Amino acid sequence: MVLAAGAGSRMGGLTRDLPKPMLEVAGAPILGHILRNLARHGFTQVVLNLHHCGEAIAAHCGDGSRYGVRLAYLREDRLLGTAGAVKNAQAHLAGAEPFLVHYGDVLTAQDLGALLAAHRQSGARATLLLHRRAGSNSMVAMDGGRRITGLLERPTAAQRAGVDAPWVNSGVYLLDPAVLDAIPPGAPCDFPRDVFPGLIAGGRVFGHPLTGYRCAVDSPERLEQARREFPGAEK
Repeated sequence: MVLAAGAGSRMGGLTRDLPKPMLEVAGAPILGHILRNLARHGFTQVVLNLHHCGEAIAAHCGDGSRYGVRLAYLREDRLLGTAGAVKNAQAHLAGAEPFLVHYGDVLTAQDLGALLAAHRQSGARATLLLHRRAGSNSMVAMDGGRRITGLLERPTAAQRAGVDAPWVNSGVYLLDPAVLDAIPPGAPCDFPRDVFPGLIAGGRVFGHPLTGYRCAVDSPERLEQARREFPGAEK
């Protein structure tokens, strides 16, 4: 599932009439690069949630064949949050196989097949793609076996003080279908704040270090950075 419903308010006028995943980088929308990378690593059935200017996404992507995937759309009358949106897609995601959740503003050239292999090998309920970045808006602690022992989203200065946790939530998750049972239906819910803490307490959440390019396009400055640096220019 690619989370594509947000309003992108921090992008200012760039997203007044356009959803953030449709902003162009290297010859294609951010979402196009995400879908192409999913297809490259074997994730070919994809659900998109839509809200702000969602019709622009549906009009461009259609059935997904231009990016090598098959798309299903779920429109949200109100934003349900990262976990609430996934719960809303339960009919598409439930089953025997793990599924991937990818934030719709995250550009990456990560090997998602390796992420899936790590998830299966560890027996995790959830495997989070992690990267290193000082002063980020999340903090993740891992032990020597890559088991996540703590996660803070948007920590305060007091929470940061004296904490040695260099890892950061990258916005890409591999989840066991059992995680759906931990999400309340029909209500806004967030993975880092509401779902992952309980799973971490149970010792079933692992991290997988980033090995490829990654940029969260969450500001005009980051958009310009991605346009300079992203290696996946459309051929």
